[in-house]
Amino acid sequence: MKAYNLIKEIMKTLKNIRTILIMSFGFIVYSQQTPAPLQKEVLTITGATAHIGNGEIIQNSIITFENGKLVAVADATTSKIALRGTIIDASEKHVYPGFIAPNTTLGLVEIDAVRPSRDLDELGQFIPNIRSLIAYNAESRVVESLRPNGVLIAQTTPRGGIISGTSSIVQLDAWNWEDAAIKVDDGIHLNWPESYVQGRWWLGESSAEKPNKKYQEELESITSFIVNSKTYGKSTPETINESYKAMQGLFRGEQKMFIHANGEKEMIDAVSILKNNGIDNLVLVGAYEAYKITDYLKQHDVPVLIQRVHTTPEGDDDDYDLPYKLAKLLVEEGVLVALQSSGQMSRMNTRNLPFYAGQVVGQGMDKEKALQLITENPAKILGIDKSYGTLEVGKSATLFISEGDALDMMSNQLIKAFIDGREISLETHQTELWKRYTNKYSNK
Repeated sequence: MKAYNLIKEIMKTLKNIRTILIMSFGFIVYSQQTPAPLQKEVLTITGATAHIGNGEIIQNSIITFENGKLVAVADATTSKIALRGTIIDASEKHVYPGFIAPNTTLGLVEIDAVRPSRDLDELGQFIPNIRSLIAYNAESRVVESLRPNGVLIAQTTPRGGIISGTSSIVQLDAWNWEDAAIKVDDGIHLNWPESYVQGRWWLGESSAEKPNKKYQEELESITSFIVNSKTYGKSTPETINESYKAMQGLFRGEQKMFIHANGEKEMIDAVSILKNNGIDNLVLVGAYEAYKITDYLKQHDVPVLIQRVHTTPEGDDDDYDLPYKLAKLLVEEGVLVALQSSGQMSRMNTRNLPFYAGQVVGQGMDKEKALQLITENPAKILGIDKSYGTLEVGKSATLFISEGDALDMMSNQLIKAFIDGREISLETHQTELWKRYTNKYSNK
């Protein structure tokens, strides 16, 4: 009898564990909408205000795309272009190129609290051979939540360590990571050490910032790894070193080095050391104090992916609105700038990318120039501008139609979206819930 009761209790416990696991993975099991099929018929959008993405506007546009490519982008008032295929009347609406989100962990984490759904970092300090692309979950519900705001392309990026690994560019409507890939292994990400660190309050130290005594040692460690990687590429080693091997694209100019740094000293040190060791294709990420070294950045042709606009100042003496106006300050000085959304709840906040650009407009930047921060500029920085980022003939038909201003939270209302000419679904878990409860309470 005791044995029977023991077995009964064990079975009950296992049942409870099973229930918890099902609840934990509920959002993972159910996938996103079926990816759209290849474009089969010619589509023409008429009457819309077309925001080209390079600063130009066409008030009354004709946009035609075929086989996933734009074949006509013209002003209907001055050009006589025959309307082809299925006609989409977008009068009083707006057309934009798909927004591009750099430096994200999209598809690498589904639920923060569920460890099996987290795959954004690996053990080790120097691991450029770690590829985020093969961990990318194309069925992520977080990914699908971005599309209704016009975010259609992203750079999926690893985290952790000193050299985190290699990122790739993906489109956000795919069966798997192979289908999603736009540009494979576009760059390697380096987390530059800080010259000043906060005291360890848990050890009784003051929480005030103080010089990092290990800063020079950390720089020597980074330099040593880069030098060894360069030497490895010039030799014929008997055994393959995967970390050194993964670095070779940087020295050949085929990949970019994304430097995650915020301080003035750190950014100058990083650019100087990397340039002196044969890595010329550089991008700064975060770059909080970049406004202090604009001449230096222009001199070395270093673009910037600035930190999230919707945040607070880091220093006590900083302007209260510095994060809001940082993009404008850099653009006015001639630095190539794009917006990104890393930080707290970065994956979920990536859907706010167009509203970050809208915030920059609120700081006085021209609206079309602000639009460039999430279209043409990130395409240039990520090296995909030949196909994406603007509405130009020959480029990918990755675009969307909005009822209103896509940079305005109140009027950003997508009615259609296309990736490579494929009309994608704008349904998400959120829209399903919205419809469910709208129906529930409207029928009362």
